[in-house]
Amino acid sequence: MSNCSETLERLYEYIDRELSNEEQAEVQRHLDDCPPCRDRFKFEENVLRQVRRCCRDVSAPPSLVEKVRRICNQ
Repeated sequence: MSNCSETLERLYEYIDRELSNEEQAEVQRHLDDCPPCRDRFKFEENVLRQVRRCCRDVSAPPSLVEKVRRICNQ
């Protein structure tokens, strides 16, 4: 079972669904049983939701997009 420290270390990976199914379930169990961690999760999730909403119409400059594509294709 996860403790608070372990859960909070994996919180962003949990939010982004980057954990294995087993890890995802472990974090979820902890959040279900721990109100302070659940509150932190809700706060972080809301921040990310607001960032996505506010940045929806913002685009990266074409030069940056091209640099990233070159790096990813190496």
